Amino acid sequence: MSNLTHEETTLREKLDEIIRRLPPENVSLAQILELIGREGLLLFCIFLTLPFMVPVSIPGVSTVFGAVILLIGVSVVFDRTPWLPERFMRKEFPAAKLRTAFEKGIGWVQRLEKISRRRWLGLTHGPVMHAINGLMVVLGAVLLMAPFGLIPFSNTLPGLAILLLAIGILQRDGVCILLGYITNVLTIIYFAVLILGGGLAIRELWRVVLGWFSGSV
Repeated sequence: MSNLTHEETTLREKLDEIIRRLPPENVSLAQILELIGREGLLLFCIFLTLPFMVPVSIPGVSTVFGAVILLIGVSVVFDRTPWLPERFMRKEFPAAKLRTAFEKGIGWVQRLEKISRRRWLGLTHGPVMHAINGLMVVLGAVLLMAPFGLIPFSNTLPGLAILLLAIGILQRDGVCILLGYITNVLTIIYFAVLILGGGLAIRELWRVVLGWFSGSV
């Protein structure tokens, strides 16, 4: 199976081609990476964010996809080829559900690609910025794996951060990279609100229960 290596094609066209060539029933991450080619690990990263571009994503996908994205982020930090665990890469997912999710999410790539330019190059060049950008991809992956998957936008926000960072690194667009940083921060704030709100709700419920038992004595 040949890899996608045409530099002239857009990201949207490359992703469309990968989606078209997915197997009909089940698909593993190893098969997807084979279609993309190991030289396109950031493109692989972009592809793995697509299912999260909807408010609530497919259950169980964020942990595996997030772990692989995290390892790619670590490889960006250290400028090394990533080690990708066999058990993650061979895990299969229903191709029909993923294909639908990919097709819904691909519009984000097209929109971002249209406005992406080579700008603010200070955020895209040099070993220090390369390491920082890789760390921000790692942070996005950690947030993606957080156990909030059934809560709307809990996967979308970190997925969008990773998508912005990966496109920014590929396209040498410092604005996209900066927006990725900001989206990571917004994700942390959103999760903090969820945790704080959940804690307050539990405390209030506990107070009501104690009041009910006290009144019944």
